[in-house]
Amino acid sequence: MSNEYNFANKHILIAGASSGIGRTIAIKLSRAGAKVTIFARSKEKLQETIGLLEGDDHASFSFDISATGEIENFLKDIIKERGAIDGFVYCIGSGSNRPLKVSKPYYMEAIMRMNFFGFFECCRVITKKGYFNPGMHIIGLSSCASIMGGKGQSAYSASKAAMDASVRIMAQELAEKKISINTIRPGMIETETYKSVMNTVSSKEQEELFAQQFLGLGKPEDIANLIAFMLSDASGFITGANISADGGYTCH
Repeated sequence: MSNEYNFANKHILIAGASSGIGRTIAIKLSRAGAKVTIFARSKEKLQETIGLLEGDDHASFSFDISATGEIENFLKDIIKERGAIDGFVYCIGSGSNRPLKVSKPYYMEAIMRMNFFGFFECCRVITKKGYFNPGMHIIGLSSCASIMGGKGQSAYSASKAAMDASVRIMAQELAEKKISINTIRPGMIETETYKSVMNTVSSKEQEELFAQQFLGLGKPEDIANLIAFMLSDASGFITGANISADGGYTCH
């Protein structure tokens, strides 16, 4: 068991743990003793994640978060089967670089549904009486693009900015329930998603990006370490915050 944080007897729910940062978070928390429940679209990738977790009593569920009208019943069933939640991490994000001239409403709506509406609905549901344990921590994975997005990122940046803004309000409403809620704004992190995005960017543009993110390319573990802290009792005085973990990208 990790000596950094002890999550024994803590039930942590993670949305989007089939790969990348979400998978790394699940692994880290399992090593710290947490009971981990994960969900995402790919049943096969979820099973891969489960196979990497330490300990037992972990579970995975296949679900498409864009089906926002089904989220409440889905989470209700999970909590009925797995128990009330001590921590929730929303690690889902979708978006491609698409110029303004071709960013039609259907595309904008799809990005908002995945990146923001799903997050907001999950928060609404899991904060209902009986669904959480006192002291629950909620963490949403935002992005440095919420404040410093590049060309073609209008939809993605707007969806992440909406997440950041919403937690500042939800924190006020949830304080009386002893629930904290925050977002983390990662910069460029070495994941499969990052690699696919970089394939669409010129070498010159990549050099310019890294000139701004002067600590270099981040690792999924860098974000997982921060999230473990934010889910622990050590972060008890932090709520309604948007915390950057971006290698210096947004400090210019």
